[in-house]
Amino acid sequence: MTVINRRDWGARAPRGAYTTLTRTRGVKIHYTGDHVDPAIVDDHARCVAVVKSIQNHHMDNNGWIDIGYSMVVCPHRTVFQGRGAGHLPAANGAGLNSDHYAVLGLVGSSGLTRPPNNLLLGILDAIGYLREHGGAGSEIKGHRDGYGTDCPGDALYAWVKAGAPRPGASGASSTNWTETTVNQLPLLTPGDTGLHAKSCFYLLQARGYGRALNQATIDPNVYGPAVVAELRRFQADKGLDNDGMVGKATWPKLLGL
Repeated sequence: MTVINRRDWGARAPRGAYTTLTRTRGVKIHYTGDHVDPAIVDDHARCVAVVKSIQNHHMDNNGWIDIGYSMVVCPHRTVFQGRGAGHLPAANGAGLNSDHYAVLGLVGSSGLTRPPNNLLLGILDAIGYLREHGGAGSEIKGHRDGYGTDCPGDALYAWVKAGAPRPGASGASSTNWTETTVNQLPLLTPGDTGLHAKSCFYLLQARGYGRALNQATIDPNVYGPAVVAELRRFQADKGLDNDGMVGKATWPKLLGL
């Protein structure tokens, strides 16, 4: 794992004292929310410049004492120290920062939107670091979990929702994390229950379908008739066979891949 400390990436000094954290429930994953130049994949100096610009924005525009993230990860499997372990982040939203550290992956809403394998490995490195040095718990969530935002973007959030699986190192395998994850997902058929039924329920809502489904009357853990009907509509709109079953063709569409 490569961790660049604040001095080495040229961080500005914080304007005040950090609030101390000794333990959290886990980590929340973020993206930049704007354009990220794909050229950073081949030019690490650009990554450093992006991290500096984020710190400047947080301090000069948001009025924060420092960059809001605990760690920032670039596509070169490099982890930049932000506020670091043991310190309250600012990026998760009011009232949410004491529960989770904040880790930013350098992908955005345009340009570089799909996380390369080495960026995912770097995020896992950052999580491991925060667990070892900052008492981070086992949870790995997206910024949008509990906060009204698109962050960390559909592609990175799909990886988070899939359990943040460890991808092969770049060039080590012709199968990427997306293919590996989809191949491990089961065929979901009407009447099935459990975690994958629940995932289908919420993924439909995330894609703009099934918002009329009322959790007060419909159990998200059951892949029942109302959810199947919404899934069939989703499949038809995506040009899939609308058989109501969630298999290798439908899972990637639900995951936004």
